[in-house]
Amino acid sequence: MEVERSLEQEKTSGNDDIGALRTGTVWSAVAHIISAVIGAGVLSLAWSTAQLGWIAAPIALLYFAVVTYISASLICDCYRSPDPITGTRNPSYIDAVRVNLGKKWTWVCGLLQYVSFYGTGIAYIITSATSMREIQRSNCYHKEGTNADCHTGKNIFMLIFGIIQIVTSQIPDFHNMTRLSVVAALMSFCYSFIGLALGFSKVIDNRRIKGSIVGVPAKSAAQKIWLVFQALGDIAFAYPYSIILLEIQDTLKSPPPENQTMKKASISAIVITTFFYLCCSGFGYAAFGNDTPGNLLTGFYEPFWLVDFANACIVLHLVGGYQVYSQPVFAFVEKKLTQKFPENKFLNKFYAIKLPVLPDFQLNFFRLCFRTFYVMSTTAIAMAFPYFNQVLGILGAFNFWPMTIYFPVEMYIVQRKIGAWTKKWLLLEGFSIICLLVSVVGLIGSVEGIISAKLAKV
Repeated sequence: MEVERSLEQEKTSGNDDIGALRTGTVWSAVAHIISAVIGAGVLSLAWSTAQLGWIAAPIALLYFAVVTYISASLICDCYRSPDPITGTRNPSYIDAVRVNLGKKWTWVCGLLQYVSFYGTGIAYIITSATSMREIQRSNCYHKEGTNADCHTGKNIFMLIFGIIQIVTSQIPDFHNMTRLSVVAALMSFCYSFIGLALGFSKVIDNRRIKGSIVGVPAKSAAQKIWLVFQALGDIAFAYPYSIILLEIQDTLKSPPPENQTMKKASISAIVITTFFYLCCSGFGYAAFGNDTPGNLLTGFYEPFWLVDFANACIVLHLVGGYQVYSQPVFAFVEKKLTQKFPENKFLNKFYAIKLPVLPDFQLNFFRLCFRTFYVMSTTAIAMAFPYFNQVLGILGAFNFWPMTIYFPVEMYIVQRKIGAWTKKWLLLEGFSIICLLVSVVGLIGSVEGIISAKLAKV
């Protein structure tokens, strides 16, 4: 049986209240946020702490947490315009930029946002492959001993994760992802607790707290500066959800007003994630000191079954995390093409497929081809640049200032009609400039790191 319908009908129909059924609550929003936030970033935080030391690292983590909440609060009020409670819906970040800042900035924002989404998908493939490889290595070391040659490449695991994502990418849209996000959030709690417990256990075994105030010593002052900059980029990547905040907010029911619900979800999610970040990074550094690995869980091999379970949780979480960042890209491309070619059957025709046990599946050949190609391209790039910490640092620094700070600040100024050179204007612009400097140094350090890693392999 053929079913012909537009992809546009699957999504929220424009900026009014008609269209997709919104049933989201504070807890579903928290699940989406945690699914997006606690991912690849948490695994690199112990390494970042090792570069910054015992004083600077916690300060940096708290700084990014506070900045993220301020940014989220500004963005929440941009969901409706001109009034944050009764205005017209802006169901995506780009919609909000277009309404508040105009078409010129919409193109810039769109480019930055979708490059960031794409890059996050690449980072998640690298992370999941690292975790799958660690499962294989921990089992090998358990059977053959720690002196055994258990080295294996990541490429095969990247391909496996890519195949999984080809299947999950056929989920129609964000509104159908609540269950996957809940599972992903639960998985993130599991491996965060395990990483915390393993680090704590190792500190007890060592009978001392490793690390220092200044962090890991470097061969030169210049190298230390690069590593500190890269660490800042990695921490910035650990709080990346601002760019998908409005997409999450668009799933919420009202009343109460969506911005109020989203602010409650944001503060809850940020407090929860920051607590885990401080614990995991602190105990990880205390356990390993100068030998802290780039990915925290790669430093543990026993008890092998617990390490395997933690890495399996990471993989399951990133299955959902990848989709959280990919679905907005899918929605944008499919919406634009179906609007431009409404009569094209390849784009608009759906076929009902009955699957055993599972609900009926609506197959669209364009969706199948485009989303498959998208997953294949992110997998190919991940295989070409499998540098965990450096890739996270570049993505975090690249995304942090423009998407998390600049656009939210400028939209808030326009929406609230804040005059130039007033006290509030100066405070917001000063806040933006400080964050720009942090973003620049993080990007510089991460680019230097990936160039050095690439040259080292030549």
